[in-house]
Amino acid sequence: MHTVAVLVLDGVVPFDLSAPIDAFGWARLPDGRPAYRVRVCSPSASGEVSAGAFTVRAPYGVEALAEADTIILPGVANPPEELPPGVAEALRDAAADGTRIASVCVGAFLFAATGLLDGLRATTHWVAARELAERYPKVEVDPNVLYVDHDRFLTSAGAAAALDMCLHMIRKDYGSAVAAQAARMSVMPLEREGGQAQFIVHDLSPAPSGATLEPLLVWLEDNCADDLTLNRIAERAGMSARTLNRRFREQTGTTPLRWLHRARVRRAQHLLESTGYPVERIAAQAGFGSPTAFRECFRKVAGTSPQGYRRAFRSRTGTGPGVGTATGAGAGAEPRERAGAGARTGGRPTGASERDAMRS
Repeated sequence: MHTVAVLVLDGVVPFDLSAPIDAFGWARLPDGRPAYRVRVCSPSASGEVSAGAFTVRAPYGVEALAEADTIILPGVANPPEELPPGVAEALRDAAADGTRIASVCVGAFLFAATGLLDGLRATTHWVAARELAERYPKVEVDPNVLYVDHDRFLTSAGAAAALDMCLHMIRKDYGSAVAAQAARMSVMPLEREGGQAQFIVHDLSPAPSGATLEPLLVWLEDNCADDLTLNRIAERAGMSARTLNRRFREQTGTTPLRWLHRARVRRAQHLLESTGYPVERIAAQAGFGSPTAFRECFRKVAGTSPQGYRRAFRSRTGTGPGVGTATGAGAGAEPRERAGAGARTGGRPTGASERDAMRS
C-alpha cells in the first residue's frame, strides 16, 4: 500500500492539513480496498502542534518520513525562515531516496527552505507569491497556475488547489477511474477550468495623489467602453501621444492602452459576475472592438475564458438583467500544470489588506 506522510509543523493551517488527508483517504481500489495509508507526522517530541483554534496530536514522528512514498507539506500560519531541527535533513534524505514530496499553498515556503526547489518552477497562493520569490530567489515562482508537477516534486496554490493536486497524484498512481471516484467523494471535478489568475485582484495602476494624470485616469475608467485611441486620450490630456506615454509610465508604471485594457477587463468581469448578458454584448459594453478581441484580452489578464470566469464567479442571485443561477466550473486544461485555485483563509505573515484579500 502506498504510504502518504503528512508533516505538520506548529501553526499548521487546518484546511491545508485536512484536504490531503481526506483526498487520499477517500481513494479506493476497484476491489474496495484503501489505495493509501495516511500517516500524520510531527517533529514535536509530544507530537502536539497548534492548528489555530485547536491542537493536533500527530501519532508519528519525523522518522516516519523515511518509510513514506509521498510526503505532504501543509502550509503554516507563519512560515519560518529555518525549519525545526532535523526536518530539512529528513526531507532531503527522503528526496534522495526517490520519495515524492508535495506542498500545499504556503507549504511551498517549507519546501523551498530545504533547497530542493532551487532552480525549479513552483507555485503557492497568489497573495504569498511575491514573498516566496523574494525569500527564495533561486525558485521560479509562478502565481498563475493551480499546481506544478516536476514528477517527484509538486507545489500547489491555495487550499482548494490541494484537492486538485492530490487528485492529479491519485490519477498518476492508480488511473482515472480511482481518481474520479475520489473526486466524486470530494464533490469537485477531476479537472477544473481556468487559472489561479482569475482569482487575483487586478487593481488598476493608480497615479500618486495630486498627480497630473489623476483626472485623466478617472475619465478613462468612466469612459473605457468608448472607442478610445491613443491620440484621442492624448487630446483629452492636452499633450502629444509621445508625452502622454512618458507621463503615463512615470506615474502609473504602464502605458495608456494597457491601463485601458485592464479597466475594460475589470468592467467585463463585473458584468460576467452580475448579469446574464451574452459575451458579445459584454464585449461591446466593456469597449472591445469584437468578441474575438475581448476573449483574447480577457484570457491574457484573467487566465481563463469569459465563459469560464462566469461559471466560476457568477452570483446565484443578482440585480442585473438576465441574472440566473451559477454553474460549477467545467473541465479542461493540461494535467501536469493545472491553472486555477480557490482562495485560502489561512496563511503567512501578511498585512491587513492581504489578509482581507485572502478572505474574499
